[in-house]
Amino acid sequence: MNHHQSCVLWYTGLSGSGKSTIANAVDRLLFDRGCHTYFLDGDNIRHALSRDLGFDNASRVESIRRVSEVARLMQDAGLIVGAAFISPFLAGREHARELIGRNFIEVYIDTPLAECEKRDPKGLYKKARMGKVKNFTGISSPYEAPVNPEICLRTGELTIDEAAQQVLCYLEQRQIISPQVVTKDNVYRCV
Repeated sequence: MNHHQSCVLWYTGLSGSGKSTIANAVDRLLFDRGCHTYFLDGDNIRHALSRDLGFDNASRVESIRRVSEVARLMQDAGLIVGAAFISPFLAGREHARELIGRNFIEVYIDTPLAECEKRDPKGLYKKARMGKVKNFTGISSPYEAPVNPEICLRTGELTIDEAAQQVLCYLEQRQIISPQVVTKDNVYRCV
């Protein structure tokens, strides 16, 4: 009915790595192709679904559990769901993978800590280094990088558009979306 399969694109990486930026770019490309999508963003979820949670390890685990359940329901409804969360622990992401099933696609936004600190869009790294933010992932709380993600995007080597196109190419290769016809205005080809 939707002319595409449903899936969950689970974007993970440090704060400032580009998760939301890339996820939004992918979401826009999918929308332009007529796909039915929904984007779950860490900041928005923290203000609603997980507003009762803190930033300690137990709260982070519970937040990811809640998001996994919501993403699964949306996937069951036939959507392509983008979920952009630091989700720092391997176990939490594995729980999401088990719950969501075969169309869970882990997208690792592989950005070096130094680059994330340089970007620091919210000034959080600076505050964490000064001890003003406790349990900050990458500084005073660990980030467990994915071992074998379906997609690894090294943002130091790719533009936002190139990263988004890599995600779409993966979706085409997995036959979640139909291949796009290449025109003179659309010259990106999947390899």
